[in-house]
Amino acid sequence: MLLCLSPAWLMKMPAPGQPGEAALLVSKAVSFHPGGLTFLDDFVPPRRATYFLAGLGLGPGRGREAAELARDLTCPTGASAELARLLEDRLLTRQLLAQQGGVAVPATLAFTYKPPGLLRGGDASPGLRLVELSGKEGQKTLVKEEVEAFLRSEALGDILQVAVKLSGWRWRGRQALRLHSQAELGAVVDTVLALLEKLEEEESVLVEAVYPPVQLPCSDGPSPGPSLAVRVCAVVCRTQGDRPLLSKVVCGVGRGDRPLRHHNSLPRTLEAALAAVLALEAGLSAEQRGGCRAYTDFLGVDFALTAAGGVLTPVALELNGGLCLEACGALEGLWAAPRLGPAADEAAAAPLVETMLRRSARCLMEGKQLLVVGAGGVSKKFVWEAARDYGLQLHLVESDPNHFASQLVQTFIHFDMTEHRRDEENARLLAELVRARGLKLDGCFSYWDDCLVLTALLCQELGLPCSSPAAMRLAKQKSLTQLHLLHHHGPPWPAPSLHAVPCCPLESEADVERAVHQVPLPGVMKLEFGAGAVGVRLVEDAPQCHEHFSRITRDLQGEADHPGIGLGWGNAMLLMEFVEGTEHDVDLVLFGGRLLAAFVSDNGPTRLPGFTETAACMPTGLAPEQEAQMVQAAFRCCLGCGLLDGVFNVELKLTEAGPRLIEINPRMGGFYLRDWILELYGVDLLLAAVMVACGLRPALPTRPRARGHLVGVMCLVSQHLQALSSTASRETLQALHDRGLLRLNLLEEALVPGEYEEPYCSVACAGPSPTEARLRLLGLCQGLGIDGPSYPVAHFLSHFK
Repeated sequence: MLLCLSPAWLMKMPAPGQPGEAALLVSKAVSFHPGGLTFLDDFVPPRRATYFLAGLGLGPGRGREAAELARDLTCPTGASAELARLLEDRLLTRQLLAQQGGVAVPATLAFTYKPPGLLRGGDASPGLRLVELSGKEGQKTLVKEEVEAFLRSEALGDILQVAVKLSGWRWRGRQALRLHSQAELGAVVDTVLALLEKLEEEESVLVEAVYPPVQLPCSDGPSPGPSLAVRVCAVVCRTQGDRPLLSKVVCGVGRGDRPLRHHNSLPRTLEAALAAVLALEAGLSAEQRGGCRAYTDFLGVDFALTAAGGVLTPVALELNGGLCLEACGALEGLWAAPRLGPAADEAAAAPLVETMLRRSARCLMEGKQLLVVGAGGVSKKFVWEAARDYGLQLHLVESDPNHFASQLVQTFIHFDMTEHRRDEENARLLAELVRARGLKLDGCFSYWDDCLVLTALLCQELGLPCSSPAAMRLAKQKSLTQLHLLHHHGPPWPAPSLHAVPCCPLESEADVERAVHQVPLPGVMKLEFGAGAVGVRLVEDAPQCHEHFSRITRDLQGEADHPGIGLGWGNAMLLMEFVEGTEHDVDLVLFGGRLLAAFVSDNGPTRLPGFTETAACMPTGLAPEQEAQMVQAAFRCCLGCGLLDGVFNVELKLTEAGPRLIEINPRMGGFYLRDWILELYGVDLLLAAVMVACGLRPALPTRPRARGHLVGVMCLVSQHLQALSSTASRETLQALHDRGLLRLNLLEEALVPGEYEEPYCSVACAGPSPTEARLRLLGLCQGLGIDGPSYPVAHFLSHFK
């Protein structure tokens, strides 16, 4: 992030192939480094900006120069003069807020001269009257009639004073309002007529109610001094999915006998709620916004706090581009010692910075050429939608010639890669195919379990960034992972060996007999290369071990028996010690061996002797110390296996002796995890994965804060076939999802029961607390028929109390 103190430090260059747009180049800037270090840097050659936010102004000087620099750029911009002109017009924004409902605005009479098209169309509400003027002269009769009707209207109620002021970008911060008693009809009319002479096109004269300030409690004494007024100031930032997020609310406190403005009041904290409106831009053209990539990324909203009928009421006065953010910054600077712990306030600009980085990342990735190895099933449909949204150019290698994704990519390469014991040979053949087609790739990645080792080998052949094939093999084979980490005693400390669990690989009945004497029972038997908990079972003694081994080797012999769970690697198994504790997922983003972000979720108890997931909760309910232990255990296990670059999912149990490793999935978390993390934290693991695959370090929040809670439950065809065919049909669940009543993640296409099944879908509810989300979900599951004696949802959610 660079700070440019002069427009001369920036230049615009026409963008090849993008008529009318320009790239923004930085030749000099102030750079910022940890520890409070700043440097004045010269860049030769100049650096290309991937995001631009400028202080704007209409008058002569740097504000106008900044506005010109921000117009029609190829990179995202967080503001433009065109948008600022609209959003800082008091009349336009009051009409917008009044039309939305739920936001009180001052009773206002507006005389507009040749108003913009956005203002035309009649009154927005009973308290907002717009009078269009054909000219500025000869309007005395009309003005007198309108003012008289307004001063006597019910909209004013008990208001004793009105203010008369000019409205429009040109008058921002340049004029003093004039106060009049409600009874002074002649004086109000004269003031309006005088101001009309100053109007230019698209400007207005406003006559608005002046709300009496709330009387704040004052100390007892003979001379309490003048009454104090309160002006509330809120900062709203655009977040993931173009949703507004209330970043911070402060209030200015000043004398009640004079107008209260930003620079004559002291900012103080105030607990409040706000529903902000950013819908205006959705209907504007690129020209109206100042460029196709110009959007308002943050907004200040000013309120007057008044008492109406004994109830405190915030009345929206205006929107502004920077004054509210400045007031929040002043407040943050007033703390002599920052507050620590959960009560610490996040900086008002923190969501804005996250949005800057997110939009910058999108700019960097637009047009990147990526090879995807393995398309996956219906649960991965989001990949193709996200790729289109991000402007990625995807090329796909897939075994199924009729896969639906073949029509959604730039290049489709049909290649049979189901026999993964031939991955080295297949990687060489695929590299030749890529070169023969002339593909100029920026990266190559996979999110599909079966294809991870092949992808690492292919990246090695093509010279593209990726964790090493040896590391991928180590993480892919579950017994190899545990046995390798058991012997990894450090440094550093705590060593990964503390988290590994004793196990024994199984390829024959003789191996089973040996394993039951080496691994403490009860234990867990699973496929070496399995996925989705298929075939995983609790075994309590030697006969159960032999019985389960025989059943798996008979039923699951090859890929055709159960596609997508790793049988292309064979059906070898392992026996590992069963550890008691709560189960958790840790999703990590690593780059160059450094931990960039981690997200911890909690899993509910499974239906023993099986281990198919039943329920989940995010963010974790663990204490901060335990959460940190889980993150460090997952991170150190990845490093211990040599996984240095990528997005990884690590499954752990928290025992009385600390975290214990279940397994490492050396790819992005499956099921609902990407969707939940995007919803709660605004971080897209898919975007992070493709950036790492291109050798670019994702800029992610180091301490991400969740914006709510999600609690979900899995639906299984074996348990819910009747409900999924009636009360909880796919159409019903989708309709509830569309209404925002639940969050649906479809994981399978068809309702096909089987002995070795994976979840059909995940159904979740959101809430401001885990308790509220849990109770909503429980009620929903009871109503839809998902809860029942054989599938007790209340029990599965009991870990989240």
